[in-house]
Amino acid sequence: MDAKTIGKIIKQYRERKGLSQEVVSGLADISRSHLSRIETGVHSPSVTILYKLSDALGVKASDILRAAEENMQF
Repeated sequence: MDAKTIGKIIKQYRERKGLSQEVVSGLADISRSHLSRIETGVHSPSVTILYKLSDALGVKASDILRAAEENMQF
């Protein structure tokens, strides 16, 4: 599982909820630019940040990881 896949899943959840990066980053207590770097796969979220983002998105961190695992390409 790579940072790009996790970031893509986080972005998909955010967009499905109709939330901006500004709103989600505020709820997760991280900068909007940090969220942007996570969504584009430049940075991989720490476990703490993954949990903060999942709470902000109203999903379980395990749902994000499961979706990323299912979208992995070999």
